[in-house]
Amino acid sequence: MGMLSRIADSLYWLSRYMERVDGLLRLTRIHYILWLDKEISDHKTWRPVLETFSFAPAEQIAVLENDIQASLKYLLIDTTNANSLIQLLNKARENARGVQDLLTKEVWEEVNGMYHLINDASLPARLSAFEAMKVIELFTKHSVSYTGITSITMPRGTGWDFMNLGKYIERCLQTIIITEKQLETVPFQRVENDILTWRHLLLALSGYELHLKTYRTTNYNFNVLHQVLLNENFTRSVIYSLKHIQVYLKRLTRGNDEESAHLLRCFGRLHSKVEFMDLKILDNASLERFLVELKQGLLDFERTVSNHFLSYS
Repeated sequence: MGMLSRIADSLYWLSRYMERVDGLLRLTRIHYILWLDKEISDHKTWRPVLETFSFAPAEQIAVLENDIQASLKYLLIDTTNANSLIQLLNKARENARGVQDLLTKEVWEEVNGMYHLINDASLPARLSAFEAMKVIELFTKHSVSYTGITSITMPRGTGWDFMNLGKYIERCLQTIIITEKQLETVPFQRVENDILTWRHLLLALSGYELHLKTYRTTNYNFNVLHQVLLNENFTRSVIYSLKHIQVYLKRLTRGNDEESAHLLRCFGRLHSKVEFMDLKILDNASLERFLVELKQGLLDFERTVSNHFLSYS
């Protein structure tokens, strides 16, 4: 492979943390916008976002979920939340600092710049005032800039492969979790629903516009699940992420050793589970089981990746 496990680990986790930053900002932004829409009754609690991007106990979520300012601060700048924006950027920057010589100057500057922005002493006051949306938009723009800068400046070598392996594992996991959370309030069923029922999920995954342009029938439940799980043209679908994981995994396992073969078999089972699924035979219960098993399979694969490539202690 030609790269120290310590270096590979830092690049892998830098990319995972930055992908998680992107998901947190997108979900927070959409939820904030829908929160302000008084005609929408399904999204007047921050519980789904808090449950997705924190490990807060139920009693703490119950206190926070109807307080928009408290929820924003907990999600963005509370250091007691391991998945808050400030914690994710601190960890991303620490990983980037350790491999700074392997990153382009532009990538390092973007990560370092976001780190200093999130640690700005004026941020808590801005989140408590009318500037909250401006703060979210600012970090969203920087997150998009990071993705673009990384794509056009990083050399295509082993480090790039590890960064993308981490990126697509994280993206796939996020899509599954956010979909699970949506299905807790909108069951998958055969009756027709208004597409607005699924707007929160599609906007959170940046897929609403694509959905309107792609799907022409009114079987919204089926169409949305197809897009999220099986649409290969949707960059946040599960199958899209898995296909990209496959590309970078194969580049990193060019040897014929048994450990590499085991890793490829582990991924193959996961990929086949999605590639050959049949949405038409699923009901609420079987879809729930499918997502739980898929998430567990991805977590098992993630641990296998860590043991194979990233274990250096």
